[in-house]
Amino acid sequence: MELLKQLCSIHAPSGNEVEMKEFIINYINENVSSFTCTPQIITGNEIQDCIILKFGNPKVAVFAHMDSIGFSVKYNKELIKIGGPKIDDSYQLIGKDSKGDIDAGMLIIEDENDNKRIEYVFHRDIDRGTELVFKPNWRETKDYVQCCYMDNRLGVWNALELAKTLENGIICFSCWEEVGGGAVGYLAKYIYERWGVQKALISDITWVTEGVKHGNGVAISRRDSGIPRRSYVDQIIQLAENSGINYQIEVEASGGSDGNQLQKSPYPFDWCFIGAPENYVHSPDEKVHKKDIEAMLKLYQYLMQHLD
Repeated sequence: MELLKQLCSIHAPSGNEVEMKEFIINYINENVSSFTCTPQIITGNEIQDCIILKFGNPKVAVFAHMDSIGFSVKYNKELIKIGGPKIDDSYQLIGKDSKGDIDAGMLIIEDENDNKRIEYVFHRDIDRGTELVFKPNWRETKDYVQCCYMDNRLGVWNALELAKTLENGIICFSCWEEVGGGAVGYLAKYIYERWGVQKALISDITWVTEGVKHGNGVAISRRDSGIPRRSYVDQIIQLAENSGINYQIEVEASGGSDGNQLQKSPYPFDWCFIGAPENYVHSPDEKVHKKDIEAMLKLYQYLMQHLD
């Protein structure tokens, strides 16, 4: 789990994914000699801070978003949410501005109308526009790993592990998912127009709920706020059944992923969200069962071999 621990500590809130991009590219360059197939690595202004890895003759693309939730410094010590982070006076935030490193507290102020104002607690003023993220606190037991930003550093970890044995396929590392997307449309255009790929798997993390539990396998989502094409999800569920890998079916009314943005693109993509469930969502304490992580990777490996 050392790679996952490293990923959870990288500063990459939505809109500032550069550090994560550089880490992924360096990791691939350092380890590619042990990969089954050497990928073509596509970066540059045409896809901004995203990364595309192209292996062999691809038919399926895996999308994993690199960004995290966090906070932006406004005026008079106020913080504005990036995405939907949980807030609590006990949370510690870290970042960096022109004056140096920041390790700040959080203060929540409620008015008579129950409106909440979030402020940082620090010994000096922080530059406007600075991004603050949860301070990592890695915890690992026999069965669980727990830290901030399992969503979606675990999805990135899954994609990097998949890359080691992938012979045919595409992996897209995307930006801005936590604030509604923005990169997936041009990634879809790029891979559809060049290689005709129109099937996708979304390597992301979902929730523990009354219907999706820790330790029962990776979650295959029938729907959340987006509704993928049923025939495609049926095909994936049948393959999962054939594989013998533990999985559970998710059906939710809310939440979303890169799949939602893929469906809104002008390209005929099928997509399915497949990810391990966590609890303490969007907090510094996101917790995932190791058996679900194992099942997630195994199912992606199986699907990339058998989906056509």
